[in-house]
Amino acid sequence: MLLIQNVTVIDPKSGTQATGDILISRDRIQRIAPVIDPPEEVEIIDGSGLCAGPGLVDVHVHFRDPGLTYKEDILTGAAAAAAGGFTTVIMMANTKPPIDSVETVRYVLNKGKETGIHVETCGTVTVGMRGKELTDMRALKEAGAVGFTDDGVPLMDEKLALEAMAAAAALKVPISFHEENPAFIVNNGVNHGKASEYFGIGGSDRQAEISMIGRDIALAAQTDCCMDIQHISTKEGVDLIRKAREESPGMDIHAEATPHHIALTEEAVMEHGTLAKMNPPLRTMADRLAIVEGLVDGTIDLIATDHAPHSVQEKAGPLTEAPSGIIGLETSLAVCVTELIEPGYLTLCQLMEKMAYNPARMYHLDCGYLAEGGPADIVLFDPAENFVVGENFHSKAVNSPFIGQELKGVVRYTICNGRVVYENPAP
Repeated sequence: MLLIQNVTVIDPKSGTQATGDILISRDRIQRIAPVIDPPEEVEIIDGSGLCAGPGLVDVHVHFRDPGLTYKEDILTGAAAAAAGGFTTVIMMANTKPPIDSVETVRYVLNKGKETGIHVETCGTVTVGMRGKELTDMRALKEAGAVGFTDDGVPLMDEKLALEAMAAAAALKVPISFHEENPAFIVNNGVNHGKASEYFGIGGSDRQAEISMIGRDIALAAQTDCCMDIQHISTKEGVDLIRKAREESPGMDIHAEATPHHIALTEEAVMEHGTLAKMNPPLRTMADRLAIVEGLVDGTIDLIATDHAPHSVQEKAGPLTEAPSGIIGLETSLAVCVTELIEPGYLTLCQLMEKMAYNPARMYHLDCGYLAEGGPADIVLFDPAENFVVGENFHSKAVNSPFIGQELKGVVRYTICNGRVVYENPAP
């Protein structure tokens, strides 16, 4: 048994926050109360000054396994997740080979069981992520895939996109879309504007995202699918989702914001080069503030890292040749505390809703909340403690523009299935 004493308990499901104790027996929370007398043979964690939130849930991670494990693998990705307070992650399917077969789904899930956290995976929407033919989505779901996405590659065939939405709706699982039309992109990963002018390249125009979001909202309205708009980067994209929700309140549409789009603008790529290159790119201050506003009013209901590890050698290449993407699992909570909690945009309970409860609900997972009888998946963190981001990541990769930045919010313990899977006690 494990007893966490004198901790601020944050449950986004009930919307409550109160100081008390949490008693864990095996993999479930046995009791939550203001004071719990320690049973015999119990391990005690002093939670004084700490917050206990549900283990974080990330619906958008790249673990590069199988096939690209020099960047990351499922074991190191899971270790990075645990260090960031995450107890459940959803892998994207753009591995090598892609997760488009029953065999690959089983490989990923079986390897995920070797970690200390819950590793789930999406299957691809199309065979080989080539955008030509739908996968056997039913077979992939029966093998354990919790949703579908060709993340990294936009689905340009409108008819096929509609068929995919209908298939996902029939299977009652989410389908997630990477919204970047290549017709509006000359050089990816850099905003067409101040940043592209600085580097003397074409960059990625905002219409690349806006046009695809508009198209897919219109398509989704023809089905009952649960659709996730991934890593939104433009104020117009936020407005399109807000308008869709207002005009069609029954529409099951979700939107992700990444910590880097919450915190940074295109000036970061001018400062950090390839370490701040990602798809979609960092854009303007107006876009950043619109994303924050979308989080505040509920238009954007998910915060997801888009954890995208690459090797040092790859990121050391020229800006137009280096791959897009940054790691995010180990800095996500701190970036959000610093950029959303400290300025007063969100409460801690609202942050836990967007980082745990809403992501779990979208994927029909029994997690993302703290309650008696519920899963013992918990993150203990100090929201008031500052630290400087170093390069000693649990991930294999170090491609982060936050290195050297002072952030607020330190993860002290991550507990999954009632077991401590990450520990960083205060000195």
